[in-house]
Amino acid sequence: MLTMEDIIRDGHPTLRNVAAEVSMPPSEEDKQILASLLEYVINSQNVEMAEQYSLRAGIGLAAPQINVAKRMIAVHLTDEKGILYSYALFNPKIISHSVEKAYLQSGEGCLSVDEAFPGYVLRHARITVKGINLDGEEVKLRLKGLASICFQHEIDHLNGVMFYDYIDKKDPYKLIEDAIAIER
Repeated sequence: MLTMEDIIRDGHPTLRNVAAEVSMPPSEEDKQILASLLEYVINSQNVEMAEQYSLRAGIGLAAPQINVAKRMIAVHLTDEKGILYSYALFNPKIISHSVEKAYLQSGEGCLSVDEAFPGYVLRHARITVKGINLDGEEVKLRLKGLASICFQHEIDHLNGVMFYDYIDKKDPYKLIEDAIAIER
């Protein structure tokens, strides 16, 4: 079981590297790593488990965050409409996105970043993602709202990009016209 001790922190070089594609079909080791990423985010949202194992709550985790430079992400969240998104994906790719932007009103955080970075992170309001699940099936997801933002955040980890890279240093709360504010 993964714990916060397994998650590398901001400044570690793996977080700034582009992760390698996972060979298909995935090895048993890669399947286990991907399953453990999903297990962490699920456990971290369980109050008793989080308390018992000192887990910081998260809605997504990428393999580079546990110092595995491979293209794997896990997301477990319930969106603003009560829809559960629980996915563990190999080689996820954003295959299309909206021009329209969106942001979390409360800002973004990251399990690999201990300090707060106040400001808005402008992202695409809607995206379509393709990836391969643990059963080896191709998954295609059309996402908006919190799910869209979370998937973009995790896929950024696979490309060595951190959420705070998007925050305007001079004006952290600068918005673009018509950007959609998403409450968390």
